[in-house]
Amino acid sequence: MASKILVIACGAIARELLRVRDMNDWQHLDVQCLPAHLHNTPEKIPAAVEAKINAEADGYEDVFVAYADCGTGGLLDKLLEPRGIKRIPGAHCYEFLAGSAVFHQYADAEPGSFYLTDFLVRHFERLVIQGLGLDRQPQLMPLYFGNYKRLVYLAQTDFNETQALAQKHADYLGLEYHYRFCGSEPFSAVLTTALEL
Repeated sequence: MASKILVIACGAIARELLRVRDMNDWQHLDVQCLPAHLHNTPEKIPAAVEAKINAEADGYEDVFVAYADCGTGGLLDKLLEPRGIKRIPGAHCYEFLAGSAVFHQYADAEPGSFYLTDFLVRHFERLVIQGLGLDRQPQLMPLYFGNYKRLVYLAQTDFNETQALAQKHADYLGLEYHYRFCGSEPFSAVLTTALEL
C-alpha cells in the first residue's frame, strides 16, 4: 500500500488536482487547500503553507506542495527545501496546467499574453476586477493591462459556457481572445513525475 501523502494545494487548482487524483486512483493523496486569493498577495503564500504544514502534517509519511513559485520570488523554496518538501516545478500554474511546450509556444509567440484557467474564468469578477480594484477605480485598467495584447484561456474542461465567459473577459480587458483546450493530461504528467508515482 502506498504511503499517505498530504498535498497542500492552491485553491485555484483544487478541482483540477482532485480530478487528476481521481483519474489516476491516487487514493493515498489527501488534499488540503489554501485560499486562491493569496495570489493577489504572493508574499503571504509561504507563511500560509508553513502554517498548514504545521497544523496538518502529523500522521503523514510525506508532504507535497501543489504550488509553483507563484510570485513568491523563491521564498516558497526557502521554506520547503530545508524540510525536504517538494513542490510542483516552475514559476506558475499556467505552465503545468497547459504543459511546458504549449505554454512556451504561447509565451514566445506573444509575451504580452494574459492567461486564464478554468478557475480564473469562473472567478474573474472576484479575483481580477474586485481583487485589483478595477470596480472601484477603472482608471487603473491601463496600468494593469496596458502592456497586454491578448488573453489566452488555457482550458482544463471543454464547456461552451466557460468559453463564452472567457471571451467576455477578453472583451472587458480589450484584449484579443485565444482558446486552447489542455485537458488534465499535462497536469497529470507533472504530478506523476513530481510525486514519483
